[in-house]
Amino acid sequence: MNQGLATISDHLRADIETLWDYHRIDDELRPVDVAVGLGSHDPGVPVYVAELFHRGLFPLIVFTGANAPTTVERFPRGEAVHYREIAMEHGVPDEAILVEPNALHTGQNLDYTRDLLAERGIDVRSALIVSRPYQQRRAYATAMKRWPTVDVICSASAETLAGYVAAIGDPDRVINMLVGDTQRLTVYAESGDAIAQEVPATVMAAYERLVAAGYTGRLIHTSPRTNPPQNCSYRNGLNVPVATRIAA
Repeated sequence: MNQGLATISDHLRADIETLWDYHRIDDELRPVDVAVGLGSHDPGVPVYVAELFHRGLFPLIVFTGANAPTTVERFPRGEAVHYREIAMEHGVPDEAILVEPNALHTGQNLDYTRDLLAERGIDVRSALIVSRPYQQRRAYATAMKRWPTVDVICSASAETLAGYVAAIGDPDRVINMLVGDTQRLTVYAESGDAIAQEVPATVMAAYERLVAAGYTGRLIHTSPRTNPPQNCSYRNGLNVPVATRIAA
């Protein structure tokens, strides 16, 4: 176990694993028209994309992403720009890569990639979305809303939580991102930016315990509403919507 996780209590570590497992989709891989690498703080994304390219699963790659506060130090020239360079270092030819350098969030990642491919006259019927491991479920939910005509599958490098934390080198960042992605599934579905996903009771309970433990750095802080969205409540003094209708 990575030392960073080893310092966390057993019950919270189990909650982190619960969120990690929930957000991983890991669809069965098959040939697709294009791979879309979603920009983030994770340099393993373009390495995994390069691996799959060399396996012949797709002829074209789009790396998409500008910068976020969590990535500007690691990728100062933009996530997609650095991802392209990493993929080329791993043997992907330049002509197989398109760069979308402006997207600031997952919705824009999908919208701008779709528009870029349309502008190039590239017909896309199937796509593989590659992301950091725990972004898969949110990426899928967003793609189903923003790119519904395309057959989408999701994948990420096959790492354990401990191995991933060791590679990133920042346990708090990973845990905060996991908690934030869990909240975003509900918030973005309520806002119409993604399709709804069932959230098992065990996942919601793990999420709430991690929020109570202080892992709130990536939560969306919203203004209180007179009428909160259906199935949401505001709690913990954070004005953060939390789903209350959950799957058994």
